[in-house]
Amino acid sequence: MKLHAVILFLTVSFSLTAAPPPLLERLKDDNARGQSQWIYNNLPAAIAEARRTGKPIFVTFRCVPCDACKAFDAEVAKDSNIIRDLAAKHFISLRQVEMKGVDLSQFQFDYDLNWAAMFINADGVVYGRYGTQSAAGPDAYNSIGSLEKAMRRVLALHANYPRNKRELFFKRGIPKPYKTALEMPGLENKNKYRQATQRNNCIHCHNIHDAENLQLSRLGKLSKDKLWRYPLPENIGLTIDPKDGARIAGVLPNSPAARTGLRPGGSITHVNGQPIVSIADIQWVLHNLPNTPTQVNVRLAGASRDITLQTAAGWKQTDISWRGSMWGLPPRVRVYTPEVKGAELKRLNLPAGHGAMKVKWINTGSPEGRATARAGLREGDYIIAVNGRHINHTNRSFNYFVKMNYKPGDTLPVTILRGGRRFTFNWPLQ
Repeated sequence: MKLHAVILFLTVSFSLTAAPPPLLERLKDDNARGQSQWIYNNLPAAIAEARRTGKPIFVTFRCVPCDACKAFDAEVAKDSNIIRDLAAKHFISLRQVEMKGVDLSQFQFDYDLNWAAMFINADGVVYGRYGTQSAAGPDAYNSIGSLEKAMRRVLALHANYPRNKRELFFKRGIPKPYKTALEMPGLENKNKYRQATQRNNCIHCHNIHDAENLQLSRLGKLSKDKLWRYPLPENIGLTIDPKDGARIAGVLPNSPAARTGLRPGGSITHVNGQPIVSIADIQWVLHNLPNTPTQVNVRLAGASRDITLQTAAGWKQTDISWRGSMWGLPPRVRVYTPEVKGAELKRLNLPAGHGAMKVKWINTGSPEGRATARAGLREGDYIIAVNGRHINHTNRSFNYFVKMNYKPGDTLPVTILRGGRRFTFNWPLQ
């Protein structure tokens, strides 16, 4: 990385107040300004200081240009006294703001997040992960309270290292056949990303999943099973208190968890033998299991043995419409179609309960957008039915529907309302 020479001499204070790194200025990373507890985008410097001090490393991954999780990032980076004091006293804290040089074998987490954290030591051993998102929203599972608890659980694991090295072994993923994002065969626009990082050419975390999806598609190996990444604990019947990260808040009826007799209130310490510091750690274990009938072993605080949950086939399936990597998944729609609401919807005189989407923008800079425009779709058109059925889609849910039900080369029949006239438009999916 280009900043090594800039940052490596900051072995005492790591202050960003006097001379902010050039990358911070180019990204306009206001949450990092003046925060002395952070090493900025420089893993080697963090590892060197972790070896010198014997402290674990707290690594946060933040896509600075993205609005999602901006408030939570500000709390972690500068506003929370609790996190700031913990980070300054007990951790070497690294703020990673681009994915270009990140070792993808070392740092494996849910790349569709806008804010994530990993805890490692100087040997590269992974203690845990933090950061969870779903259709409920980017901040539905993140809180200062649960992050503090995760950090304290990490400190307990670090204090017991290397005696606990064996149970930590599977918290680090299988090595990738490439080291960084720029080496991924499926990463598009590499020439743009090779330039000095600006806000308009960051490699976002979700670009990693984009590249994985594209390469699997090229090889004919992309399946829906590959898309059910990092399933929530709800998929095995457990809701976890977002303010704690490990305490069972609820057990879903008729679920694998319910069939074992699990009840709310207990705190999960291990899943399949791996120590748990947060919901994201549970997701990591579930992510690496097959989407077939399988066993999940859960241990609660104070218990001497595991409780075994039995999943059914397809247990990973969930709503993934929120994932940023869905937009790049083929077939690519490349048309912005927000939901029509209020008076505008009323003017369309549709039957009660019927919705509409408006074609607000066609990306004619893309092959898919050009093909759609050539076929006859126009900005200002209203989409009122898909395949003969009325719709109640948002732009996001429509995009998800297309990708889950059609493949490149298919034709999508939609009903268009234009100037008071209805007709069927056969949408070519590239």
